Amino acid sequence: MKLIIKIFPLILLLLLVACGGQQAPPVDDVPTVDAPQVPTEEAQPEPTAEEEPTLPPPVVEGEEPGAEAPPTEPAAEAPTEEAPPAPVFPWPEDRFGYGIQVHGNATVGAPGDVMNAVANQLGMDWVKVQVRWETVHPEAQVDQWFIYDGVIDEANRHGLNVLVSVLDAPDWARSVAENEGPPDDYAMFAEFLTEMLTRHEGKIQAVEVWNEQNLDREWTTPEGLSAAAYVNLLSVAHETIKAHNPNIIVVSGALSPTGVNNQFVRDDFLFIDELLAAGMLQYADCVGAHHNGINLPPDVPFDETAALEEASTAEFRGPYDNPHHSWSFRSTLDTYAEKVQAVDPEMKLCVTEFGWASSEGYDVIPEGFGFANDNTLQEQADYIVQAFQQMHDSGNVWLAFLFNFDYGNKGGEPSEDDNIFYSLVDRSGVPRPAFGAVAEMEKTP
Repeated sequence: MKLIIKIFPLILLLLLVACGGQQAPPVDDVPTVDAPQVPTEEAQPEPTAEEEPTLPPPVVEGEEPGAEAPPTEPAAEAPTEEAPPAPVFPWPEDRFGYGIQVHGNATVGAPGDVMNAVANQLGMDWVKVQVRWETVHPEAQVDQWFIYDGVIDEANRHGLNVLVSVLDAPDWARSVAENEGPPDDYAMFAEFLTEMLTRHEGKIQAVEVWNEQNLDREWTTPEGLSAAAYVNLLSVAHETIKAHNPNIIVVSGALSPTGVNNQFVRDDFLFIDELLAAGMLQYADCVGAHHNGINLPPDVPFDETAALEEASTAEFRGPYDNPHHSWSFRSTLDTYAEKVQAVDPEMKLCVTEFGWASSEGYDVIPEGFGFANDNTLQEQADYIVQAFQQMHDSGNVWLAFLFNFDYGNKGGEPSEDDNIFYSLVDRSGVPRPAFGAVAEMEKTP
């Protein structure tokens, strides 16, 4: 998704704070939806608690020198200050991680409030922040790290593990200055990763290398879409990240589920086969995956949609009139796991974006976003909780990141910004039902 930086005051009623690419649909009349981006905030002073030292017992008048002093109450010990929360690092291989994507632009909203809500109200372990190289360095000598500093710093201060999704090389690093894509020289990407990890030393626990590289809009190069080229980029990134800290998790860039296969959009099932054949698993600790659930529950395979009651009432007809694996959360993740584990039985998925959009409460939606009309707010909440549980119980997923927490109140217009409909808070910052559902759901490691 494209990062839209809008710097103007917003009112957070409760908690405030990209990429969640929308799947390319398998029918020509349903456009692919772009995804979102990011916030930060000033660090708050650490609390201190220190008492005055206890004074010696007073002398009692009339007491004879040498007389035994009356018993005194033992001095109360000064309370010890609690250590601040800290991320769990390295993250255990057998522990399921509950995460959520936050609006990562530190110039919008209050990152401290956001991270407090994520950690202490939603009860999450992880946050995902999308860092766009072009935003940090729009020109080679321009440095705009302040855009992301507050979000990463506040996540760390609240004990949250951070997954950074890195993408979008600046135009000055590319010979094809259109759409988004990798640099011509992958060594430049390595330099950027080193700069990021050094600036935020110890505050980044996982890095997702690129995003939806089976779409031309995300991977525009003179050679076009190429699994082999992506694996080359991943190998450079893996070497760089592991040299900095071998415990940082390297996540391969998640593909966009799509039923189209041409020079501009590659079917994700076909493309992941090519990635695996090119040796992708040698350079990843887990395989990135995306799925936004359209208007299907998370447990329904793509070829069983006709049995649903919604088959006769749904406004958005794609999953019902044109069944395809890309519509189904379950079919997509189960098949990814099967393909990956056929090569490496120990390898798991990191689902770096999933969610369900609901238009309830809004009068307008973006063009081609009719499936959001089919999901009530209660269904959105139910599907999210069910999906978390489903991924946990499958044993195939290591980390899972809900899309999204707080894009709803970051200034977008419902007619243009599809990210709003996935958000756990509305345009005023008021929690939607999914917020309470996520906060209350059992989170089993």
